[in-house]
Amino acid sequence: MILFQPKGRAETMKRYVFIGIFLVFATASVQAQPTYVSEIVEITLRTGAGIDHKVIAMVKSGQPLVVLEPGPEWTKVRLPNEKEGYILSRFLTDKRPNELLLDELKEKYKNLESKGNAIREENSKQKNQNEGLLSELAAKEEQLSGLTASYDALKADSAEFLNLKTNYKQTVAQLTEQTQKAEQCEEAYSKLQKWQIIRWVLTGAGILLVGVLIGMTSKRQRRRSTLLL
Repeated sequence: MILFQPKGRAETMKRYVFIGIFLVFATASVQAQPTYVSEIVEITLRTGAGIDHKVIAMVKSGQPLVVLEPGPEWTKVRLPNEKEGYILSRFLTDKRPNELLLDELKEKYKNLESKGNAIREENSKQKNQNEGLLSELAAKEEQLSGLTASYDALKADSAEFLNLKTNYKQTVAQLTEQTQKAEQCEEAYSKLQKWQIIRWVLTGAGILLVGVLIGMTSKRQRRRSTLLL
């Protein structure tokens, strides 16, 4: 329910009539939606519809109320503490007071600011984590570079080792072949030496035999000469 502050009696009466007609058709909807105390500091809540009735509470601006019996001048309402009474209808409005809206906006801003701070803090943490990851990545890349250089050096050493191994095998094969040839030569030389010794022995024996035969022949000839004399 919206209250318009009157500027004159005639205008006030017209508006009261309009409000009364409106309230007849919209009582249910008025009771269903929240009603607030309009933009003033405080108003009185009385036991009855009139200023001659006892004041039972002071209601502040922005206070939500439940409309029980709407009227053109006085409206029966219920406070959040379940206290019931009458209040001047012109001080009621179905629009949320600016002060209440401002408080809600302040609360929303506070929540948004809190969320923003949390997001900034999270971003700062993420930034620090990213910097740490980048530093770790740089260290890993440097380590990988070192491992690659070591692998290349090992690969080169392995190739040289394979060449040396191949050369060693070839040298061992050649040495084995030369050893076999040397053994064959030594065996042939040994046989030759034995054959020469045999030749020397046979030659000496032959010479000795020839000498013996010559001696025997000379003796026979001397004997024959003696017999002839």
